[in-house]
Amino acid sequence: MPERLSNGDSKIIRTNKKKSKGISKDDIFITGSMDIPFLALTIALLTIGLVMLFSATYPYAYYRYNHDSYYFFTRQFIFSAVGLVAMFVMSKINYKWLRVANVPLLIVTLLCLVIVLFYHTNIPGADGSSFKRFIPLPGGFTFQPSDLAKFSLILLFAAYISDYYGKMKKFKYGIVYPLGIIIIFCGLIFLEHHMSCTILMFLIGATMMWVGGSDWKLFALGVAVLVLVVFMVITFPDLLENYAGTRIKAWLDKDFEPTGSRWQTNNSLYAIGSGGFFGVGLGNSKQKYLYVSEPQNDFIFSIVCEELGFIGAAVIILLFGALVVRGFIIAARCHDKFGALLVIGIVAQIGIQVGFNIMVVTDTIPNTGIALPFFSYGGTAMMMLLFEIGVVLSVSRKASQKKI
Repeated sequence: MPERLSNGDSKIIRTNKKKSKGISKDDIFITGSMDIPFLALTIALLTIGLVMLFSATYPYAYYRYNHDSYYFFTRQFIFSAVGLVAMFVMSKINYKWLRVANVPLLIVTLLCLVIVLFYHTNIPGADGSSFKRFIPLPGGFTFQPSDLAKFSLILLFAAYISDYYGKMKKFKYGIVYPLGIIIIFCGLIFLEHHMSCTILMFLIGATMMWVGGSDWKLFALGVAVLVLVVFMVITFPDLLENYAGTRIKAWLDKDFEPTGSRWQTNNSLYAIGSGGFFGVGLGNSKQKYLYVSEPQNDFIFSIVCEELGFIGAAVIILLFGALVVRGFIIAARCHDKFGALLVIGIVAQIGIQVGFNIMVVTDTIPNTGIALPFFSYGGTAMMMLLFEIGVVLSVSRKASQKKI
């Protein structure tokens, strides 16, 4: 007859079962040092971003918000302070607990993406359409669900790919299911009239599919289809919604509505050209005086170029590049697929946003409205970004790294 297990043996089996899932209830916090270079790059970009936000926005804030030149800076400083607290707290929490929160976060995110379609701030577009991007909150604050959706998508893909990594070469697991997830997220965000975030979400998902091991032949076919779609959209911009099609027309025709759709881009180019090699000096921009429309948002980099010049802009781009590269180093040193994929998704999001923002500001691509991380004004975006940085730092504590 089989022997009965003692209480001690039962505890050992239960403990082993919990550990077999990769995390135990006692493993809530992480010990060990975080990645100092990644933290230093984050603090440097955040500090420069806050300084440039104030410099770029005080004339517009004075004009728009009852002579309060500090309007954007004060609020962004508060958002950054809250985000830093979230970053340091998250850096001490075992990132594997995020896997437990994956499904609840997904449900909350999808609910918010649906709610914002019916309950949102009234931001009219130039064509009379309504941008449904922000849920109003008490105190005059707003919440942008798409910023939460970026992290939710990264977390969902990290969990999915780490579970089905061995099956990602198969069409069903490597293409159908991931593409279905992307379509759901992108579809809901597209309904908000938020084309830039729709593109960003697609690229984040595609990047994680590629890293996760989807069949490269099928992936190449998808890229070919995407290139064809882009060609069709550029050739026939009326296929898109009015506001998106108009932006493509304004990009193709440099004389198109100089006081309308081309106004912001033209003045952005004037600002960049005025900056020259060394810039006109911090605080000395002329284009921020109501020429570059809403300089606190996605065109803030044009003011950076005007005031700091090519040298200053290049340094900032190099800092962003170093942050992304350092993130990939952390991912490469992580022995856990879930953690590595989380880091790759987060730094890919940052890298894609930076690249697209700079290309928009320099008129390399149509105006998509993608914000510049750490620089552009936005509470939800800043707090979520710093929280995601905390996730990377949490993973870095687990990764075996050489001291630098």
